[in-house]
Order: sequence, then structure tokens, then C-alpha cells
Amino acid sequence: MTNQGPGADTGRPGHIAAVEDRWLLVAVAGALSFVAMLDMNIVNVALADIADGLHVPAGTAQWAALGYQLPVVALLLPVGRWLDGGGARLALCAATGGFALCGALAGLAPWAAWLIAARIGQGACAAVLFVLMPVLVIRAVRPEVRGRAMSVPATLGPLGAVTGPAVGGLLLDHLGWRWVFLVKIPFCLLALVLAWRAMPADGAPRLPDRRSLADALLVGGGLALLLLALTRGSGRPPWVLLAVAAVPPLWWWLRGPGGRAVAGVLRSAGLVRPHGAVLASAAGFAAMHYVVALHLQRDEGVSATATGLTVLAFPLGMGLAGPIGGRLADRYGPRPVAVTGAALTAVGLLLLIPLGDAWSPPDVAWRLTLAGVGMGLGGGPTQALVMGAAPVDRTATVGSTVQVARSLGFTLGPALATAAWSGTGTRAALTLAAGAAALAVPLLALPVRRKPTGPDRTTIPAPP
Repeated sequence: MTNQGPGADTGRPGHIAAVEDRWLLVAVAGALSFVAMLDMNIVNVALADIADGLHVPAGTAQWAALGYQLPVVALLLPVGRWLDGGGARLALCAATGGFALCGALAGLAPWAAWLIAARIGQGACAAVLFVLMPVLVIRAVRPEVRGRAMSVPATLGPLGAVTGPAVGGLLLDHLGWRWVFLVKIPFCLLALVLAWRAMPADGAPRLPDRRSLADALLVGGGLALLLLALTRGSGRPPWVLLAVAAVPPLWWWLRGPGGRAVAGVLRSAGLVRPHGAVLASAAGFAAMHYVVALHLQRDEGVSATATGLTVLAFPLGMGLAGPIGGRLADRYGPRPVAVTGAALTAVGLLLLIPLGDAWSPPDVAWRLTLAGVGMGLGGGPTQALVMGAAPVDRTATVGSTVQVARSLGFTLGPALATAAWSGTGTRAALTLAAGAAALAVPLLALPVRRKPTGPDRTTIPAPP
């Protein structure tokens, strides 16, 4: 196919090049990314209060968090394939409205079963939001400003994850556990109105066929088992065996038509290594966050307030560097900026290792700031690098695979850090976190040969 240029129609249903930049849609994508990632962690600090308020054991209350996380991870890949080809406006508005409704139901839950059911529904809606966020951004702007646009959700999403515990703690202290679910509803409703008014109509998403439903059961079941093994295992054989049980359905799916199609898209577009970089970076970040917070409080005797302020150095650096990374990516290209950001993150985490057993909040804070600057600098360019290489009729699929890699990294990091910590102590856990972050550098830097298949990469998917 010849190069059509940024103003040409691709000839495919639902795909046309962007002529004007819709920054309002980029802001909606960023806000929804923040809210959806906030919900991944904000509930964890409220589990004890939920157990007391609903008069249930702590293990039952834990499903207020797992009930959200399981459908998110399990449905990402199936949702990505279902949403390829159009229907983004209706899907986004339905998922945003469903997310708000389920949040209201969770906040008003009179008993635990009600709460868990609402959280499962909210997780299913969040899976759609996670898939559509990068798709929404890539449809909203021209290629020459894609780095800046991608930096918005790529920065705000992780910021939501990091600030979740702090926001949750404030709500618990002043308003009670139900507001952990209710506080996000006004933002969702505002995003729903803005998205409905700003997005052009592009029809309805195609309904999944029987093959797609079978693929959803296989990949969803396998990923759900793997997530349970990582979050509940803690070295206990009954739970760890779930990781083994996750292999057959995932292998069966990978060898089937659905898995081969997804793998083919990643290979042909040269996206396997960038996906590995996303997973490694997320694992390093999550492991660091887990180890630093726990070590400061448990081993160094630092107060919860001081620990929270220290850990906030990371999102501070990230928030400051995110817009800069986007502008640099638009000027110099996303790959060199993404590599530079990954290297700075790795250096910041590596500098934590020599601290040994004598930590002070200022010593930790400036290192976390450096790592946060690296994460903010490289987050948007990495996302732009991945989505810019995606075939225009497979942007939702690629958006889903990126989110799967990131979600598995967020889950894998603390699990591996716990195992390393149990074996040889804090330094080993930090070494693991820094090593994971450092692995992202060569994965992003090494050149990738793409197979010249699919439509021109300079076009942007959009409604007809």
C-alpha cells in the first residue's frame, strides 16, 4: 500500500485520518485512566473496614478487590478483539456508565454478596475502558502530536494506581468505606457526557461469535487462575498450583485461531519486545513500591504519614516529567525518549540497593523522584511507540495486549518481591525490582524488523 499521508482516507470502515486534534477526548481518556487505575488500589486500604461494616471475615472482604481485578485481566484480550473495527463511542459510553452504576451499587451494598457482584461488574466495565483509552487517544490527534497525547493517559493511569492508598486513607478517616466506591461517580458521569458529545458516531461494536466466546473462556479462565496464584499464593502450594492449572487453557488459546491472530499482529508489527518492556517496567515499579513502603514502616519504624509522603516522591517526579516526555517524543521520535526514560527509572531503583539497612525518608525520596522522572518521561513515548505501530484495524487488540502486559507486571512484581524478600531480605527484593526495570532498556532499544503487512501506519483510526 502506498503512503497515503495524514489526510487520506484508508478506505476501511470506521477508519479515517484525524484532521483536527480533539484534546477534550485526550483529557477524557486521561481522566478515565486515572479513575480505573485508582480503583485497582484504593479499595485495598478499606478491606478491614469493609469486613467490619458488613460483618464478614477478612478473606471474604478481600473479594471486594479481587472481584474487580479478575474480570479486568480476564476480559482484556477478548474485549480488544471484539472492539476492532468500530463501535468505540457506544462501547466507551456504556462502559463508563456501567462503571459509575456498579460503583454506586458497591457503595450502597447491604451485604457482601451484593458488593462482590457489583465489583465484578465494575471490573468488566473497566476492562473495556482500559482497552479503549489508547484507541481513543490515537483517534483524537494527528501523528505529529501523538507523543504528547499518549503521555496524558500514560501518566495519569499510573498516578491513579500510586495515589490510590493515600486517597483511600483520607476517605476512610473522614467519610467511611462506602465513599471509596462513591467518590469516583461524578468524574465518570462528567466523562460520559463529554465523550458522548465529542466522539463521532461510529456504529455499534460487532457482537462476539461462538469462537470468540470460546476464546474468552480460555484466556479469561487462564489469566484469572494466574492472577489468583500470584495474589494469593505467597509460597503456599495449594494456591501456587493454580499457576500450573493456568497453563493448559492459555496454551490451547495461543494455539487456536484467536491466539494465533493476536500473536501474528504483535509479530508483524514488531511489538513483542515493546510489550516485554511494558511488562518489565510495570513489574519493577510495582515491586519497588511494595518493598519501599513495607520496609520503611516495618523495619525502619517510619510513621505511616512519613512513609506516604516519601513514596509520593515517585508520582511527583512522574507527573512533572510526563508532559516533557510527550513533547520530546514528538520532536525526536518515541523510541529514544522511551529508552532514556526506562534507563533513568532503572538508575533510580538501582541507587536504592546501596542504602543497605539504614534508610531515611530523604535518602529514599530523591531516588524515587529520579525513578519517577524516568517513568513519566518514557511512559507516553512507549505507548505512542506501540500504538503507532499497530495496524489501523487492530488498534483495540494492541491496546488490550499492552494492558495485559502492564496488569501482569503490576501483579507479578509484588509476588516476586515477596519471594525474594522471604529468601534473602530487602536488598534482594530491591535488586529484583531494579533488574526488572533495567530489562526494559534493551527491549526498547534493540531495533525490530517489522513485516511490511497491514495498512499505512500514518493513518489514524476514526469513525466514518
